[in-house]
Amino acid sequence: MNQSTVGVRKNNAIHNLHLATGKIGKPGCGPFSLTGQPNAMGGREVGGMSHLLPGYREVSNPTHREEVARFWEVPTERLSPAPGLSAIDLFEAVEQGEVKAVWVLCTNPAASVPDIDFIERALRKAELVVVQDAYHPTETTQFAHVLLPAAQWSEKEGVMTNSERRITYMPKLADAPGEALPDWKILTLFARELGFEADFRYESAEEIFAEFALLTRATVCDYSGVTYGRLKKEGPLQWPCPAEDHPGTERLYADFNFPGPNGRANFIAVEHQEPFETPDRDYPHVLTTGRVKNQWHTMTRTGKVEALRKMCPEPFLEMNPSDARNCGVVDADFVEIVSRRGKAVVQVRVTAETRPGTCFMPFHWGRQFGFYKAANNLTVTARDPVSRQPELKACAVRVRKVSDFPGSEP
Repeated sequence: MNQSTVGVRKNNAIHNLHLATGKIGKPGCGPFSLTGQPNAMGGREVGGMSHLLPGYREVSNPTHREEVARFWEVPTERLSPAPGLSAIDLFEAVEQGEVKAVWVLCTNPAASVPDIDFIERALRKAELVVVQDAYHPTETTQFAHVLLPAAQWSEKEGVMTNSERRITYMPKLADAPGEALPDWKILTLFARELGFEADFRYESAEEIFAEFALLTRATVCDYSGVTYGRLKKEGPLQWPCPAEDHPGTERLYADFNFPGPNGRANFIAVEHQEPFETPDRDYPHVLTTGRVKNQWHTMTRTGKVEALRKMCPEPFLEMNPSDARNCGVVDADFVEIVSRRGKAVVQVRVTAETRPGTCFMPFHWGRQFGFYKAANNLTVTARDPVSRQPELKACAVRVRKVSDFPGSEP
C-alpha cells in the first residue's frame, strides 16, 4: 500500500473503513502494517526519517524541536526546522550536484531503489560515497570511496520494535570479525573525530536506548518504563509502557480514546487516482514487483545460502494465461520485459494466480547477479507527495518472447 504515488490516500482509506465499521481496538480487528523488515516501526520511532525527531516528533514543529533540544541540553537553533531529503529526493540532489557526499548505512539502494540507471548516475557523480555494511561486494559498495565494515545483528546487542509495538531485546551472539563495529559505535567515533565528544559520550547500546526511552516519555510511543534489564528478565513488552511497573499495552484504542484534541478519530476523505503510469499501446501491461519467501531484500545475506538459492535460483515473470497467449509465449519461455527506463530478461511462469493485464517480478536480484535480472531496471521513481515513497508496485511495460537463444526457433 505504501509503495505508491497514492500510498497515503490508500492508508487513509483503510483507516476510514475500519473506523466506519467499528473495527478498531477489538481483538482480531484493526489495520496492521506488515512491513518488509522486523524493525521498520522502531526505525521511525527513534527519528530515523528525514522529517522526524525521536518519539514521532516532527522537525517542522517548534514545540517538538524545543522538547528535544531541552532534553539534549542544546540550543533549539541547533535543530533544523526544515525536514531533510527523502531517499529518492536525496539521490536526485546528488545527481544534480546539490549534494556532494552521501553516506549509505544498512541498505543497498543500487539494487532496491527504482530506476537503477538513475541511482548509478547519482552515485558516480557524488564526490564522496561512504557505504557502511556487513557485506561486500554489493551493488552499492562497488560505488564506495570509503567502505566501513559494520557488525550484523548477531554480532551486536540492541532492541527492535515490530509492527505490533512489541519491543524485543536482541543479544549479541558472536564477536564481529576483523574491524567490524556496531553502527552506533561507528557513528559515535566519527562524531568525536568531528569535535562532538561532549554530545557523543555513549559507550554502549544500552546507554543509547536508555536515553531514547526517556525521550519518548509522554509521547504516543512511550517507552519510558522499558529498560534492558526488564526486557532481559521479562521478555518483549508493548508500548506504551510509561513506568517500570507497567505491564505494557496489548491493544490501543480499546476505550475509543484517540490521541487528538477532543479524543476523537478523524475521517480523511480521499479520491481515487490511477498509478503514475497506465498501460497504453506501446506498454500494455502493468508490472508489479515483490518478494519470494526464501530471499531477503537484495540478497546480500540470503543470496549466499545455497539451500535458499536452490528454492528459487533465478528471477522470473508471472503472467496470466490470456496475456501469455497474446504475447505468443508459453510457460518456461524466456521473455524481455521493457519499460520506459530499461529492460530485464527472465523466464516466464504462466499462472492464473496473476490477474489479466498485470505481471509480477521479484525484486531481490540486483545487477551483480546479471545486468538484465534486475526488476528495478524497469520501475519508476514517481512518488507520493506526502510520504515520498516511490511507486514500486506499478509501472507500464511490454513483454515479448526472446527468440535469439541458441536452439530457439526463428
